[in-house]
Amino acid sequence: MDFSLTFEQRAIRDTVRDFVNKEVRPLEAEVLRRERRHEPGLEPGELRELQLKAKEFGFWGLATPEEYGGMELPAITQSLIFTELGRTFVPFVFGGDADNILFYADERQKREYLLPTIAGERRSCFAITEPGAGSDAANIKLSARRDGGDWILKGEKTFITGGNEADFAIVIAVTDKEKGAREGATAFLVDRDMGWTSEFIQTMGEGGPASLIFDDVRVPAENILGEVGSGFKLGMEWIGKGRYLIPSTALGIAERALQMAIEHALNRETFGKPIAVNQAIQWMIADSEVELEAARLLILRAAWIVDQGGDPRHASAMAKLYGAEMVNNVVDRVMQIHGGMGYTRELPIERWYRQVRLFRIFEGTDEMQRLIISRDLLRGYTKLGQEPS
Repeated sequence: MDFSLTFEQRAIRDTVRDFVNKEVRPLEAEVLRRERRHEPGLEPGELRELQLKAKEFGFWGLATPEEYGGMELPAITQSLIFTELGRTFVPFVFGGDADNILFYADERQKREYLLPTIAGERRSCFAITEPGAGSDAANIKLSARRDGGDWILKGEKTFITGGNEADFAIVIAVTDKEKGAREGATAFLVDRDMGWTSEFIQTMGEGGPASLIFDDVRVPAENILGEVGSGFKLGMEWIGKGRYLIPSTALGIAERALQMAIEHALNRETFGKPIAVNQAIQWMIADSEVELEAARLLILRAAWIVDQGGDPRHASAMAKLYGAEMVNNVVDRVMQIHGGMGYTRELPIERWYRQVRLFRIFEGTDEMQRLIISRDLLRGYTKLGQEPS
């Protein structure tokens, strides 16, 4: 059993870390200032400029197949990169990627949607969640009915990431009510200029998702993604792929925050001594380190299973559950160690505090992860102590 990274993995991780430290982290003060004024942390042009800088040394399309100009990196390497990006709260992501299910597009759809998205010329969002169907995705109601050679979409989607900025949406709609969403849903590629609108949803975090309104939006049949009736399957593939990347980001946040706590504990004095000498502070730091490292192993194990071609659902559910809880615990302790200063907006700790709370909700709540894990064990899909496969 070898826990060391390969030379290539270390080189990529260190290159990303250097890029983040030199090009991204210097923007943190300005990003905080903008967010306090309810402005975007990065303007689209600024994000694009950073992405093109990264492209100059090869970082473009982390998960995109090489045939489309991407890096097609292994899951473990992607996890390492997301951890490095998590070390800064600047909303930066590398360019050149597209929703994984967009690769099911036919040739025309690839020219019109996939390739421009990879190139950064178009922006997409994925829309499955509805006001009455969050974790219960099989209960979606947004309908699509035939009208000649077109389909008419009617209903609402909510909490859609990127829905305010997207110029097209991948929408999962019910096309056969009798079969229900699991067998009677279909994925549609729907341009914004076809008639759907978005409404900003204010949250406790920075930025915000959107509600998408479809009021008899006409979509040509040629814009069906995949086959009629395959929408739910595609939706689950979208949700499941890369679930280990969410706690990978959490890992980076926890590492950065814990380092801040260590430095503060060594420099902050009370009663003539650094607070680092206090056992209460030491135990918070120790507990955070133990949980952080446990999360790292769960996350990398899930990524390793992906790279081995195995079924990562059980391992990813454990990584998502534990990683989300871990980062919430660590950031809470870091705020406690900083005392009143941690509660102010002079430091990014309160921002992380609000940001990481979402990790226990989106892309599968804690409760859903526990349901997946327990169901796998109770139904015999996974055996205790069994090697991953």
